[in-house]
Amino acid sequence: MPPSPLKPPTEPSRARQRANRGGERAEALAALFLQLKLYRILARRHKTPLGEIDLIAQRWGTTVFVEVKARASRAQEGEALTQVNQARISRAAHYWLSRHRAYAAANLRFDVIFLAPWAWPRHHINAFDAS
Repeated sequence: MPPSPLKPPTEPSRARQRANRGGERAEALAALFLQLKLYRILARRHKTPLGEIDLIAQRWGTTVFVEVKARASRAQEGEALTQVNQARISRAAHYWLSRHRAYAAANLRFDVIFLAPWAWPRHHINAFDAS
C-alpha cells in the first residue's frame, strides 16, 4: 500500500526496528526448525493486501501456513496463542492460494510456532481451523 500523501514519511522508531529484527530472526529460526523436520519452505514473510504470512511450507502434500510467535518466556505462550489473528491469516492464505493454484488442491493447515529464549521451539500443528 502506498504511503498516505497527507503524512510525511517517518523513520521507524528504534524499538520498532529492534522488534522487526527480532521477528526476522524468529522466522529464520522457525524456518530452519521446519526444514529439519523435512518441510519445504515455499515463502517467508509473504505480504498480501490482506495481511502477512510468516512462513508458507509444504510437507507430504500438505500446504502449511505458519504464524511465528517469539516471546520472552515460555509462560507467555498461552497469551500469544490468543493473540494470533486467525481471520487475517486465513484471508491472506486464501489470497496466496488464489495466486498459486498448484497448491490449492492440497490439504491445508494452519500452525503456530512459539519461540522463547533457551527453550526448544514449540510447534503447534493444526493450531486453528480456518474454514
